[in-house]
Amino acid sequence: MPPKAIGKGKQVAPKGKARGKVPGKDGDDMTDMGDGTDQDDWIHSKALVKPEDQLDLSEQQLKEEFTRILTANNPHAPQNIVRYSFKERQYKQISSVDQLAIHFALDGNMLHKDSDEAKRQMAKLGMPDAVQSEHAGSEGGEGAGAGAADGEDAKEEGKDEGRDDAATPAPAAASGGGKKLTNQFNYSERASQTYNNPYRERGTATEPPPRATFSGSVTQWEIFDAYNEDFEKQEKNKEKKVIPGRQAEEKTRKKLTITETQSDDVTRIQNAAQIVERMVNQNTYDDIAQDFKYWDDPSDEYRENEGTLLPLWRFTFEKAKKLAVTSLCWNPKYKDLYAVSFGSYDFMKQGNGMILFYSLKNPSFPEFIYETDSGLMCLDVHPEHPYLVVVGYYDGSVGVFNIECKEPVHRCTAKNGKHTDPVWQVRWQKDDLENNHNFYSISSDGRIVQWTIIKNELIYQDVIQLTLPEAPAEGPDGTKVSTVGCGTAFDFHKKNDYMFLVGTEEGKIHTCSKAYSSQFLDTNLAHNMAVYQVRWNPWHPDIYITCSADWTVKIWEVSNKTTVDTNSENVENVSSRKALFTFDLNNSVGDVAWAPYSSTVFAAVTADGKVFVYDLNVNKYEPLCEQMVAVKKKTKLTHIEFNPVYPIIIVGDDRGNVTSLKLSPNLKKMPKEKKGQPAMDPAQREQLEIAKLDKLLNMVREPTEGSKPPPATEKK
Repeated sequence: MPPKAIGKGKQVAPKGKARGKVPGKDGDDMTDMGDGTDQDDWIHSKALVKPEDQLDLSEQQLKEEFTRILTANNPHAPQNIVRYSFKERQYKQISSVDQLAIHFALDGNMLHKDSDEAKRQMAKLGMPDAVQSEHAGSEGGEGAGAGAADGEDAKEEGKDEGRDDAATPAPAAASGGGKKLTNQFNYSERASQTYNNPYRERGTATEPPPRATFSGSVTQWEIFDAYNEDFEKQEKNKEKKVIPGRQAEEKTRKKLTITETQSDDVTRIQNAAQIVERMVNQNTYDDIAQDFKYWDDPSDEYRENEGTLLPLWRFTFEKAKKLAVTSLCWNPKYKDLYAVSFGSYDFMKQGNGMILFYSLKNPSFPEFIYETDSGLMCLDVHPEHPYLVVVGYYDGSVGVFNIECKEPVHRCTAKNGKHTDPVWQVRWQKDDLENNHNFYSISSDGRIVQWTIIKNELIYQDVIQLTLPEAPAEGPDGTKVSTVGCGTAFDFHKKNDYMFLVGTEEGKIHTCSKAYSSQFLDTNLAHNMAVYQVRWNPWHPDIYITCSADWTVKIWEVSNKTTVDTNSENVENVSSRKALFTFDLNNSVGDVAWAPYSSTVFAAVTADGKVFVYDLNVNKYEPLCEQMVAVKKKTKLTHIEFNPVYPIIIVGDDRGNVTSLKLSPNLKKMPKEKKGQPAMDPAQREQLEIAKLDKLLNMVREPTEGSKPPPATEKK
């Protein structure tokens, strides 16, 4: 077949000779390419094809140069990568971005020909290079003179053989067996053949600084004199007048010096020292800790309608002894931690305030201490962010504390909505639609204000103004001044957070809504004196409780009325409404609180130092427990709070003390679960508590309009 014949007749000419006719094959014209006479027969002519949309450029435009600079930056690498900085506690952009882009990577498996592994592989495959290299290695140990002579002979022979190799083809050289081919299957890149500079070490020798040993003996008199000198210097610094422009600078400098003196080596072992301190306190108050965990009053089995309160720990702090406990609040996350605010209810004895955080694990000393320049009247811990605490001051301002900072991170001033009277209560609310934290405050100036934290400032908005229905009073110059109600307490509904109750110094209870800023939904003349506390029932949506300075605690039900008119008939209906239950405690009632475990249990504290605990399901007229808690006479109890988990209550007084008390079994009765049935879920438990309270309320509700309810108390 012709194609095969042509393939057999082809030969490759040796390197270095011109291509022409192959010797011995004169008749084969297919390999004759030397003349080039027939090239035009098979080369096609080039035809230029011009696209239709090609631009027609002039000579000047064609000669115009466009400079493009190639950089080592990767255009696809992101330039806005951020990482969280734990040092600065914020997200920061990374300055350096990795510009390296790997397009291809391949791990090589080459071995150096002189390495031991390469020699073993070549010997295993029977390659002659390995044998020659081994012979060369063995002959290397001979005498120096013989080696030199052999080397000269080898050079001369190598020159002759090199000439012969140039004249003969490559396969013939391999068959000679004497000389191995250069650069055959053994090569290396030029880049790896560079010369490595030797390492150099540079160093300087300096003279060590002079040292001297100081020693001496110190007596007590020398220590005493040193303390006196330091005290005199401090007194002289206080006497110096501070320039007004440098007052802020002086304060910051003093704070820095205080922090420098206080930051000693103890901070390194702060966590370990705190654990050891709690262990020591647990050993010291071991009997109280055992009572808190395991003890229940066994005498409750023999008495049905009575209970007792077991005193546990007593929390005191030296700097807070002259201040009154103005508010208590349990931490929503850590159930053994609670916050206490300190101030003064005496108008003539106003001074500094304080916030203390106590833990049941360490009753001897507070966990956190924050001092304020004005007395605190109230506080509230954020339910979702327990490190945020909002406080109300006696001077009318509100502030937000972060427990990591000693000073408030936000505080209002006279420029941005500060109250003109003391702030009696503050309360956190759910974040708004833009996820900004917000809270509410109430003051004696009649304003209820919503505060929103936007970035680094407090934005205020008046929700409602407490007005009185009386006609405006005339001032000394004849001008009419509108009378304003004084708000003392408020509480937001547990489910419908737009609705809230407001208690005033006039004894009225207003039902308000966030949506209505001009009028109240309902008004109830509840007490004859100032209302100190108002709280919704945590289980029943329509029941709330109030306490007042008129010695009474009353339980109310939300009426079906939606608005209040200003005519006299409705005012009479408001004033004639009666409470479902009324309890006379024979002294001014400072605070009242519902129990978190039952819809019928509540507790109250009075100014004569007593704690009252009621359970309406057991006794609708008398308290199950009436116990004196104050240690000293004339000590007034100011506030009370139930722990959300443990069966204990904490009580604060006007001498800066907080006392914890454990409820006996008769005071913490819960619905019994039937044997063999699964535990009740929260929804079933809520329905059970509502039904239990409704059963009691049906006995005292007015069946028809005008009929009198049965008496709820026995007036003493």
